[in-house]
Amino acid sequence: MMDQLRVSSSPHVHKLWNIKGIMFNVCLALLPAAIYGVVQFGLNAAVVMVSAVASAVLTEWIIGILCKKPSTIGDFSAAVTGMLIGMSCPPTAPFWIPMIGSIFAIGIVKQLFGGLGYNFMNPALAARAVLLASWPSIMTDWQFLNTGAAASGATVVSQATPLAAAQYGTAASYSDLFFGSVAGCIGEVSKLLLLVGAAYLVITKVISLYTPMGVLGSLFVLTWALGGEGGLFTGDGLYAILSGAAILCAFFMATDYTTSPVTKVGQVVFGIGVGAMIFVIRTYGSYPEGVTYAVLFMNILTPMIDKFIRPRIYGEVKSRG
Repeated sequence: MMDQLRVSSSPHVHKLWNIKGIMFNVCLALLPAAIYGVVQFGLNAAVVMVSAVASAVLTEWIIGILCKKPSTIGDFSAAVTGMLIGMSCPPTAPFWIPMIGSIFAIGIVKQLFGGLGYNFMNPALAARAVLLASWPSIMTDWQFLNTGAAASGATVVSQATPLAAAQYGTAASYSDLFFGSVAGCIGEVSKLLLLVGAAYLVITKVISLYTPMGVLGSLFVLTWALGGEGGLFTGDGLYAILSGAAILCAFFMATDYTTSPVTKVGQVVFGIGVGAMIFVIRTYGSYPEGVTYAVLFMNILTPMIDKFIRPRIYGEVKSRG
């Protein structure tokens, strides 16, 4: 009984899954979109993915040895971080880019603060922010595998991402966005496979829909109401959701147990804040995508959200005043 009442830091698991089970299921859910990205963009995309995952796991293992702590690589949390970093890189990135990102994510953002459950921001997104700031030209070098460009076979051609293209009036079609026939990061292009993975996580109760619906709902409404060039309520909210990393963010990054609020209401508020920040950065900023900084900003606000939106204490008597 006393073991059941033990108090510890997040993530707190109240379902049939333990930490290892949760992280393994997240890996499985990410795998279809990651494989599609490798098939879509070619061999270098595979090198990026392998480099990211291997570096994350190896860094966690080495730090465990140096700190004389039990190995935690078996809980798959480092593998999840590595997968998200690899999927957030462009397919043309050299192998050392995701390697540096994974080392920073695991070594600084995660382990320096005490390991899983103690980091105050999403390690994968923190690493992506550092990579974007340090090597912006590499991290925004989008290319697309064009199988119809030459009779001799597939060729890689430069192409703007759907978000950047939309700013110049050359927006992609909804079907291209949904099925992944567009340029972009390795793991963000196929919205269909990301949604399949997200559905798996929801069905297995690894994640809930409070945060994702807050992210996508606020992004859709704000883009529709304020994001159109023809005045109020002329924006394309569906395009905003299907382009960029909005879906990857909503279901796989913003739902991180450690860096998101613990209450249902708090998760909705968190999600709405992320969606609103994405809209502001995309619409009024010079950077076409805003997912990375939106989630990191709300990660910082998570303790404040938890402070003001508290669950009712068991046994608490409701005030009659």
